[in-house]
Amino acid sequence: MNNLSILCRLTRSIQRNMLCSVAGLVHNTRHAFSTLREDPELDEMMEFLDSLKNFEKSGVPKGAGTDSEDGFDLGRMRRLMGLMGNPQSRFKTVHIAGTKGKGSTAAFLSSILRAEGYSVGCYTSPHIQTIRERITLGKWGEPVSAKALNHHFNTRREVIERAVKLENGCLSHFEVFTAIAFSLFAEENTEIAVVEAGLGGARDATNVISGPDLAISIITTVGEEHLDALGGSLESIAVAKSGIVKNGRPLVIGGPLVPSIEYILRRKASSMSSPVVSASDPGNRSALKGFCEVTGIPRQLCDIVLQIEKDYDPSIELLGVKLRMLGAHQLQNAVTATCAALCLNKQGWSLSSGAIRTGLESAFLQGRTQILSSEEANLLGVSGATVLLDGAHTKESARALENTLQMTFPKAKMVLVVAMANDKDHLGFARELISVGDLDAVFSTEVDIAGAKSRMASASLLKCAWVNASREMNMKVLDLKVAESEDQSLQAAGIVKSQSILLAEGSLLACIRAGVKILNERAGEQPGILVVTGSLHIVSAVLGYLHS
Repeated sequence: MNNLSILCRLTRSIQRNMLCSVAGLVHNTRHAFSTLREDPELDEMMEFLDSLKNFEKSGVPKGAGTDSEDGFDLGRMRRLMGLMGNPQSRFKTVHIAGTKGKGSTAAFLSSILRAEGYSVGCYTSPHIQTIRERITLGKWGEPVSAKALNHHFNTRREVIERAVKLENGCLSHFEVFTAIAFSLFAEENTEIAVVEAGLGGARDATNVISGPDLAISIITTVGEEHLDALGGSLESIAVAKSGIVKNGRPLVIGGPLVPSIEYILRRKASSMSSPVVSASDPGNRSALKGFCEVTGIPRQLCDIVLQIEKDYDPSIELLGVKLRMLGAHQLQNAVTATCAALCLNKQGWSLSSGAIRTGLESAFLQGRTQILSSEEANLLGVSGATVLLDGAHTKESARALENTLQMTFPKAKMVLVVAMANDKDHLGFARELISVGDLDAVFSTEVDIAGAKSRMASASLLKCAWVNASREMNMKVLDLKVAESEDQSLQAAGIVKSQSILLAEGSLLACIRAGVKILNERAGEQPGILVVTGSLHIVSAVLGYLHS
């Protein structure tokens, strides 16, 4: 028998045994993960919203976010707000746009404002487990209660239905829910709102905020996500996002940005006589110093030192800040939020250094380098495992995740479980993570996107992207499947001794359990971590399972 025949027989044997080692999981868990049901008290509101066009489910049309004839009609949103009494004019707003970092920056800044005692409204998207997460209220930052949201919807329903009729049914799910959020903020006597744009900026439904009602605009980053919807180039994306800049109101830039893109933002600010503060200015001498644990929760130790001598000339020195949100990108988001807080101080708000520190350290978002507790790991059937959830879904966020994993777990063996939407750059995402640390396996799986399957990428399509990425890097891979029974160990299958990266596909819970099995049998004394990533929707599926 020649060497090729022996190799083929060995490969088939390994595959058969691998199938046996993990496949019974599929039959037992195929339907274990489903969309978490909203509180029954919200049934009427959800039924109404679901009757409207939902671009999170269907995908965004080409050019929809551009300031052009193809763009969303901001006029219909203004007309809706007019019918509701323009509630967005009853409080000041910090408006945040950007490809990545919007939600984290909103969380940091909202937490800072609450730490100083302000009544804060925060509006973000998408949500992880319940639509109520998109609206947080008051001095404690809790999601709006189902009772309060239902009551508010019912009191405004007649007006909203009239607006939908006047617009010939063209008002979208996002537009109506944005109007509900602004109306709630006004009713709850919100002092200041932190509002995240949904798509782009210029034609986004949140951009009904007028100059006098705006406190600050923030643009965190500019990257190549939603290219078709935002004009097809990095420059057109920057133009779309710069649409949130208002006359005379300061602009905070997160960055770092390439010079040509920063020029577009600064040019728009200059045309609007808006002072600019950049969190990536050379006067930013902030640094990540190391890691520690606080009550069993990993945190990163940071120094935030700002001395920026332009426009609003913000300055602050905060040493030894313990951020719960991990990674160099989260430090940058924290610095961006700090710049915004200092700009608010220039406008007469009172945000002390102590409140800024407390707010930064208190801020937390589900699905951003979130490590599950031992109790949560037990519920997944992977007792003792380290499981990290992260909603990265672009090549830029994958790169940030890779850097965070390398810094936080430099000696760990890793297994990735990945599910993505079908309109994302799967190959670009895989290229960034294929060389992360000591990678043992990548499991491709499927989850609903925004509660529907229309934008779901198939597990086989995702696995192909990882195969292609590994070929580009000249990495050896072993292409397997997750299928039937967990009777045999991976040791018996010969997987443990293999130096190849394992690629497999299957149901979500099967992949998680098979991934931990691989770590347990391959890692030995070496620490291991299982990372669930690719979208916030896979994070939602895991957390929904844990809390169902």
